[in-house]
Amino acid sequence: MSSHDELVAKAKAITEREMAVYAERTRKSQAATERARKVMPAGVPSSFQAYDPWPVVVKHAAGAKMVDVDDNEYYDYDMGFGALFAGHMNPAVSAAVRAQLDDGTLYVTPCELNGEVGELLADRYGFPMWRPTNSGTEATHDAIRLARGVTGREKIVKVEGGYHGHHDEVMVSNKPPLDLAGPADAPHSVPQSAGITKSTLDDVIVVPFNDAEALDRALQSGDVACFIVEPVMENIGICLPDDGYLQAVREICDKHGTLLIFDEVKTGITAGYGGATNQLGVRPDLVTLAKSIGGGFPVGAFGGKAEYMDLITTGKVLHLGTYNGNPLVMAAVKATLTEACTRPIVEETVARNHRLVQACQAIIDRAGLPAHTVEFGAKGCITWSPNRVRNYRDYKATDFDLAFAQWIHGINRGVLLPPGLDEQWLVSVMHADADAMYYAIVFQEFVDELVA
Repeated sequence: MSSHDELVAKAKAITEREMAVYAERTRKSQAATERARKVMPAGVPSSFQAYDPWPVVVKHAAGAKMVDVDDNEYYDYDMGFGALFAGHMNPAVSAAVRAQLDDGTLYVTPCELNGEVGELLADRYGFPMWRPTNSGTEATHDAIRLARGVTGREKIVKVEGGYHGHHDEVMVSNKPPLDLAGPADAPHSVPQSAGITKSTLDDVIVVPFNDAEALDRALQSGDVACFIVEPVMENIGICLPDDGYLQAVREICDKHGTLLIFDEVKTGITAGYGGATNQLGVRPDLVTLAKSIGGGFPVGAFGGKAEYMDLITTGKVLHLGTYNGNPLVMAAVKATLTEACTRPIVEETVARNHRLVQACQAIIDRAGLPAHTVEFGAKGCITWSPNRVRNYRDYKATDFDLAFAQWIHGINRGVLLPPGLDEQWLVSVMHADADAMYYAIVFQEFVDELVA
């Protein structure tokens, strides 16, 4: 095995070469981005989509593939950060949406699909009451408000490195610089953006993931409404909970009268038929969903125990939204849950992802690389560290030079992954075996050059 310094030097050489290749093969993407920059900050509709030197601009997607404006074809392993678990243009979802178009797209009064979708979510997650939203951000925002209404408390606790959307209360310590982050066992609350008020920061307490004692200390004051946490963190690659951690979290929240919110916006049904909540065996008080339940359409939802959701019934806590539960999106959700992502299909897709993860781990093992694979449900990742990542500070110690070299090498060979170096791949229900394993083929090519 090459020394670490040798691997990094080779990775930087690969990056320099591949950046030049990228610039040459995506000239129309560059032109499209420059045009958009004249009317849109950074030339993109979401800041996540901005990366150097410019993003791939896509014109077509179907199944497991996308085509950019330069006519480059990509196997999509990003799949909308998990929103496209059903795949691009899943036939069942497409048919349901086309049929609904003939009956209207927005009523601003209930439709029968609202109750049908609520029943489907109740069946999968085991919580009796649900409300639809238009995004994961809305779902987490509404769940936090509900927790405050239930408890009469104002403070919340979140995990360092955890992402829960883009409302102010959760844009705290998502990816804080270490020189501002404070002690590892008692992190500072660091704003992710300008425009977040000091009073908001004062109401947000930050704790490390996989540290039940830190959570216990944070809740001892008795003024915390909720602890919002991804049961499996998916903002720093894939970070699994330690054995017993979530059980301890449940007990600590109960002891202090704090509601436990599982943010399953990213895990959702990609984790398995009943989501991470049912895979891991710990029941929160409230759960938030989005992305994977929508088949590529903008949707979110939050649900939970009846005694808490009934505060919305009585009007003590308001939940509003013109587009909430609109029939077009509800048709997509119903088709996703009943046709595109049934239990057998989900199980088959999770098994396909497992084979891909095993193939990548075998490549790592043969080459003796300082890396490892992680998987959860239909998602997987390669983490460039010899040791398992347990929290944000561990993630910050991973090797980003090697990670970026793998990303830029892959994208030039048709492997489309998120550019953040901290995301994960998703095998959708429309990835055939060959589609999924293409990732391993390209990864093998990268490793061969890296260790040559």
